[in-house]
Amino acid sequence: MPLTYPYTQYGGVWNLTSQSQAQGQTTWPSPPAPHLYTWGYNTVGELGLGNTTYYSSPKQVGTLGNWLLLASTAYSNISIKTDGTLWGWGQNTSGQLGLGTRTNYSSPKQIGSLTNWSFISGGRYHISAIKTDGTLWSWGANNYGQLGLGNITNYSSPVQVGSLTNWLSVACGRYTTIATKTDGTLWAWGFNNFGGLGLGNTTAYSSPMQVGSLTTWSKVSSTTYATFAIKTNGTIWSWGYNNYGELGLGSTTNFSSPKQIGALTNWSFVNSNPLANFTIAIKTDGTLWSWGRNNHGQLALGNITYYSSPMQVGSLTNWSIASCTNFSASAIKTDGTLWSWGFNSSGQLGLNNTTSYSSPNQVGALTSWLKVSSGYSNTLAIAKT
Repeated sequence: MPLTYPYTQYGGVWNLTSQSQAQGQTTWPSPPAPHLYTWGYNTVGELGLGNTTYYSSPKQVGTLGNWLLLASTAYSNISIKTDGTLWGWGQNTSGQLGLGTRTNYSSPKQIGSLTNWSFISGGRYHISAIKTDGTLWSWGANNYGQLGLGNITNYSSPVQVGSLTNWLSVACGRYTTIATKTDGTLWAWGFNNFGGLGLGNTTAYSSPMQVGSLTTWSKVSSTTYATFAIKTNGTIWSWGYNNYGELGLGSTTNFSSPKQIGALTNWSFVNSNPLANFTIAIKTDGTLWSWGRNNHGQLALGNITYYSSPMQVGSLTNWSIASCTNFSASAIKTDGTLWSWGFNSSGQLGLNNTTSYSSPNQVGALTSWLKVSSGYSNTLAIAKT
């Protein structure tokens, strides 16, 4: 009987199958490695391919298979590798690459030499990141205090935010930053003209401010001037700018304090983009939902109608994660396939054309996509290949 390929994927980890172990083999080829792919807009080298050529289908960045986490700003990208190192490329005019310079780079450059980075998020021109020791760091543009450093000075290298070691997750908006701590509290700082910090006012803050007193916040994401969060009980909340109905509250009224979206308790994932005015969310049943601005079909509902309340995208129940850009989005299913929709003038949908779509279309034939992130009009993703 011929030997089958000895690895199966489960939860992003590749293991020997019971059949291959039973066959008594002791030497096997290495499992597929997490390679990085990019496509779309590339005017300052944000695709990391060493050039400024646009591509409308996925192109592999380098040959190394050790990419782990992704974050995007408007025209640059930051990534963590499996060894805990931090890398950046693309536009760097505000020092958002963290390299101590303001020089653009069209290929990945390592940020410092540390190997303990664990979480990252990108705003329009700023980055926030967490280390394995629970400390929070930020760099890049800081005109509204979005770095949380108590000032409005730009920094081109990572600077620690305070001295606490209990930061858990962070989400950057256009000019804001929202973060959770291990105790379940929620914190916000930066631009606040529309109440996007959730503090009940429109005052900007350059240092972290606690949002209410609850200790049940779990996941966060930010749009242009609005914020979304999921609590440990599965409810979803929003606040801030709402001109396009992006808060999902059935209105276009701004709110400066958290408001619950509906009454359901089965939300598991939410994502928007610092450059966008729409939101994508996933429920525990694997269904995909969207709301907000829809001028290019970015809600994947087969039309260009705006919606101020969550709308289900199709009827499938196997959606896993999603990522929004300014007018488009991409999502990965539990079967490892990658899908995209919306505006496509720069080939950012990865469909080998520049045609816009208002419904999901599969990107290639791979079934091993793990992560996806979006910048202004470009996309990057990690796949096991």
